[in-house]
Amino acid sequence: MKITQLIVLLAGLLAFASSQAASPYAGQVKAGEVCAQCHGMKQPGVGSPFPPLAGRDANYLKTALKQYRDKTRVSELMNNIAGSLSDSDINDIVSYYSNVH
Repeated sequence: MKITQLIVLLAGLLAFASSQAASPYAGQVKAGEVCAQCHGMKQPGVGSPFPPLAGRDANYLKTALKQYRDKTRVSELMNNIAGSLSDSDINDIVSYYSNVH
């Protein structure tokens, strides 16, 4: 899947599911498949240098996503993917990945 397709998919998922309180279910809908393509869940994707996200520390995930969104942490791919995330989106995604074991 090309990066532009991933961005379009993520934008569609974000438009589909939005909530005020952090929801692991909304987080799964918003990012589950998009993130898992590179990061995998409990194991990195095949041949991928990216770390798995399942069970990661919530504060680490939240900080990293906000830094990617705000471009204070540089990664062309992650800056593009996280660039459209709201704080609510980030909270949902963090809630999902930090609770998957």
